Amino acid sequence: MKAVLSLQEAISKVKPGNVVGISGFLAVGEPLELIEELVRQNQQDLTLVSVVTSHPGKEVGVGRLCENHQVKKYVAAHIGTSPAAQKAYFSGEMEVEFTPMGTVVERLHAAGAGLGGVLTPTGVGTILENEHEKVVRNGREYLIYDPLKLDVALIKATKADKYGNLYIDGTTKNISLQLALAADTVIVETNEIVEVGEIKPDDIYIPGILVDYVVQGLTPEEHHKMMGDLWTETNKLAGVK
Repeated sequence: MKAVLSLQEAISKVKPGNVVGISGFLAVGEPLELIEELVRQNQQDLTLVSVVTSHPGKEVGVGRLCENHQVKKYVAAHIGTSPAAQKAYFSGEMEVEFTPMGTVVERLHAAGAGLGGVLTPTGVGTILENEHEKVVRNGREYLIYDPLKLDVALIKATKADKYGNLYIDGTTKNISLQLALAADTVIVETNEIVEVGEIKPDDIYIPGILVDYVVQGLTPEEHHKMMGDLWTETNKLAGVK
């Protein structure tokens, strides 16, 4: 049986100064309830790893952590959708390590697999050459990126069974598996907690062996309404019938 915690208990596992990876993309597939509790508990000096920042038009999800001045370093592909992240970056309050999306994924995979780094041509000929060693292999130039090891991963799931096996719907999978592999502690916010066997083996995306704690988040109906309200409020569904 996997430990089912309250939001407060789960986020108390995050400590000041931790490296925290968060799933999702522009609020889709983000563990929004866990993030809000992290804002409430106000753990400071975090290094945040995600592919991008907030939903465009409103600071929700990871952007809330920047808005609350909890992030000292952000590893992401871009921060253009979060005014708070941009302000923190340009003021010098927050360091940003710009890393292409696919390279974020590979760096997490390298950490989970125990590899020494990632060799990729992505970033060759750009300012990233100033931050990463360049090597030549088989006549082609590559940059070397270090693995991204995490203290804690916060992941959003559609369903979790009582052993911690996770079903994650469609593209909300995002980087969740790579986060789970790279993290010492994995905390999952799920729409539903079901009995063992209710998730078909072929539908399990992340096995329970990688999960430490499960939190009951919004129900499927509550989550659907919340996301619909968010997209309507920010005019992202304007004109859609």
